[in-house]
Amino acid sequence: MIRIGFDAKRAFNNTSGLGNYSRFVISSMIRHYPEQSYLLFTPKISALFEAFYPAGATTQVVTPAAGLQKRMASLWRVFGMAATLRKFPVDIYHGLSNELPFGLPRSKVKSIVTIHDLIFIRFPELYKPLDRLIYKQKVMYACRQSDHIIAISEQTKQDLIDIFRIDSSRISVVYQDCDPAFHQKCSQQQLQQVKEKYSLPDNFILSVGTLEKRKNQLQLLQAWHSSSLPDTAEIVFVGRRTPYAEQLEACVQQHGLEQKVHFLPYIPFQELPAIFQLARLFVYPSMFEGFGIPIVEALNSGVPVITSTGSCFREAGGPESLYVAPGDVAALGNSMRKVLEDEALRQQMIRSGYAHVQQFRPEQTAAQLQAIYRQVLQK
Repeated sequence: MIRIGFDAKRAFNNTSGLGNYSRFVISSMIRHYPEQSYLLFTPKISALFEAFYPAGATTQVVTPAAGLQKRMASLWRVFGMAATLRKFPVDIYHGLSNELPFGLPRSKVKSIVTIHDLIFIRFPELYKPLDRLIYKQKVMYACRQSDHIIAISEQTKQDLIDIFRIDSSRISVVYQDCDPAFHQKCSQQQLQQVKEKYSLPDNFILSVGTLEKRKNQLQLLQAWHSSSLPDTAEIVFVGRRTPYAEQLEACVQQHGLEQKVHFLPYIPFQELPAIFQLARLFVYPSMFEGFGIPIVEALNSGVPVITSTGSCFREAGGPESLYVAPGDVAALGNSMRKVLEDEALRQQMIRSGYAHVQQFRPEQTAAQLQAIYRQVLQK
């Protein structure tokens, strides 16, 4: 029986991508390999996610001990884990979010790290210099010290090879699925309740993601307006605000589109699948991602996708989604109009997209992870 330790900080506390990935991996492994033991190490636990994983007698949550560890919980996760693993031994430790604690080699514990992206290197202007330095040091240390590396896309694997000169044999690509809530079709009553709660229009284009420069939502607004699409479908944005949101609002006000563009507040996660399923089209104009889970959420929800060329987007979106170069406003507008006006095309994109995302199901990815764990332990 393998004893697997997970860095579960993000799983218990983060609402964004790293949290979703951590919850997906942990839940998938516990569900598909319940005979193994799992230790979930976290400095704290948010009430939002305290019960995210399947209940089981072989799963234990480990938090800092009372006293100094508790008072310095964030440092415990980085510098105190080697000592903690002497009390809670594991066969393999999996860092789920780009980093590993210091001192693991001295504890003789095998380790794996998941690297999500190197965006901080590709787009340095989007990060503070100190943040870039910290991220780079964490990733480089984790890649050097780990027994194996998991990349969440072929794009990330290639970046690790090109930028950090890591031997490709040390890297495996294992994809991730979206939350199972997106696999289920909402009832008409659920759809109607969500539509009324947020005053959603009958026809709308959906865009989900933090409102930030890299996500490139301004291009979506410009393409939508210049193509005279406001009379065909409105736009709904779902995502955490940053100062970039002010540029979007300025564009909306400049063209008098306040009644056609909707910026939704925080959406409880259980309502998000209904918003996807109500949309006519999902547009994700991001410049670069590690994978692009919102694309997978849309395809599972039966919504056709338009996203960007390059990066990992074709891996997530599959052969029938439409791809437009970041910055090509005219092409994005033409693509949106094409999908909205051609119902046969919409339905073909929906069927193909749903078939494509079957490869990301947890029964497949959990089996890939289990094989990697066993290979690392046999070395």
